[in-house]
Amino acid sequence: MTIIAQGAEAATSPLQRIAHHAWRIRRFALRMGEVQGQGYVGQALGWADVLATAWCHAMNLRPHDPEWEGRDRFLLSHGHYAIALYAALLEAGVLPESELETYGADDSRLPMSGMASYTPGMEISGGSLGQGLPIGVGMALALKFKNNPAWVFNSMSDGELDEGSTWEAALSAAHHKLGNLIALVDLNRQQADGNSHEILEFEPLVDKWQAFGWHVQRVDGNNLPAVVAAFDAAMAHPAQQPRVILFDTLMGKGVDFLETREKNHFIRVEPHEWQAAIQALDARYNNDGSL
Repeated sequence: MTIIAQGAEAATSPLQRIAHHAWRIRRFALRMGEVQGQGYVGQALGWADVLATAWCHAMNLRPHDPEWEGRDRFLLSHGHYAIALYAALLEAGVLPESELETYGADDSRLPMSGMASYTPGMEISGGSLGQGLPIGVGMALALKFKNNPAWVFNSMSDGELDEGSTWEAALSAAHHKLGNLIALVDLNRQQADGNSHEILEFEPLVDKWQAFGWHVQRVDGNNLPAVVAAFDAAMAHPAQQPRVILFDTLMGKGVDFLETREKNHFIRVEPHEWQAAIQALDARYNNDGSL
């Protein structure tokens, strides 16, 4: 599916259009961060290229009918990335831009952590890490039984690789030959308690996922051509086996002074810095159409 957002008509190639979507997703996330003065904005900036590719290139959806039975499912296992998914839902047309200013407010459809009962397009209430992939296995298995050709994309963090439920689900997915399931893993190397490999080392990841019976790719998650090619290859893979794409990403991508922060798992900046971040993002994008 290709979605043409405001201003994207100037981007002539498919890759340029996806880059435009990724820039706007980052911009939406920064604007929502400014509303609350804080948030998981670093993850949103780092994950924007993956989200743009998923929502504006790979997925089959009807933006104005988010409950359509034929839709591809996108599970936000890492529920604290909600601000990132809201930005993608805004860009895909599932949510109106007018709701952006309500982020995190009472009775908003955009709570700070993802909740399926609140937000159209939010398939699950992600929270405690390690839940998304088991749910994704169940969804993919149900779709397979129903002969529904929809895909299930499970967006997850590297922190979830510490959880036993993740690896139990990985075994189950391979056992049931769930070729309609794609795990998208954000390897940003940061957790709330510190550097991911210092909390619990999980390498070598390619070898581990392959040993669990998955088709594996590992790419730079901020190299848009590589991200798009990885999605296309995963969806074209002929074998009936689950697929995983491991994305090495940089938190704060697109804003220099956020990229270089030692810790940006949860960002708090001074009020004037939000507009500075947006200006820095716009300057980098307008320089050559990419970040």
